[in-house]
Amino acid sequence: MSYQPVPTVRRRRLGSTLRKLRTEAGMTLDAAAEALNATANGSPGARHWTAPKLSRIENANATIRTTEVEILLRAYEVTDRDIRIALEGLAKDAGKRGWWQTYRGVVAPAYADYISLESDADSVRDYAPLVIPGLLQTSEYARETIAANARARSAAEVSALAEVRLARQAVLTRPETPLKLWAVIHETALRRRFADRPAIMAEQLRRLLDVADWPTVTLQVMPIDAAPNPGDAGAFTLVGFPGPMPDVVSQENLRGPTYVEGVDDVNVFVDAFGRIADSALSPDATKGLIADLV
Repeated sequence: MSYQPVPTVRRRRLGSTLRKLRTEAGMTLDAAAEALNATANGSPGARHWTAPKLSRIENANATIRTTEVEILLRAYEVTDRDIRIALEGLAKDAGKRGWWQTYRGVVAPAYADYISLESDADSVRDYAPLVIPGLLQTSEYARETIAANARARSAAEVSALAEVRLARQAVLTRPETPLKLWAVIHETALRRRFADRPAIMAEQLRRLLDVADWPTVTLQVMPIDAAPNPGDAGAFTLVGFPGPMPDVVSQENLRGPTYVEGVDDVNVFVDAFGRIADSALSPDATKGLIADLV
């Protein structure tokens, strides 16, 4: 399996944010390139800026150094320290090799992109109509559900993918700024049964009860008798970031995740998630239902 070492989603996030800042500064690509050359004049290692070069960066087709991000922000008269730190960090990490690189033989590039997003994020809002979200799965539940959707995988590959799924959960217990997770799970997913191994679902439900009490986790259940709501359109995950970084939506299918990144398009999912949460049980009622199922 080929592997794409640079997380393209990171590049796209950086490029789209830089485009937004340039537009807000009222500059065309040509005007921005001229201003950048004037701003960069005398800077150590400064490179000549052109409109095509800037366009390639904004469209995620070229890399940019952290020192060049600083030059861009000066030219755009962006003085917010949080924006500078966030964008310089994104440029620095655009080609970072994360822990998931160890599994590059089984982790497809699109999935690696998602893991890089999740590792950068400060929040995730997840609507899961059929399967428990990966960040909340137990080892056995992960293994069984992966095996069911990866018929061409060997037992070793299924085990590796289950390890990856569990390793992702470390973002929930990071020593600093643990990820905030808000998950709405349809009751249908909670009533799934593993006929030959019923203990798998019992253990999974107990896991949900445990994490429901964590201060950084909000857990709700969409009851079977809920009125029609935007969740009827299917599963999605809203990944949120600190500072000026725009949210990204991930939608999973049998071929892996696909992404929605435009601000207007993402806002459709933000609104949908709010209405989904309004249609779901409260966190306290959710814990009561899960306890009854256990």
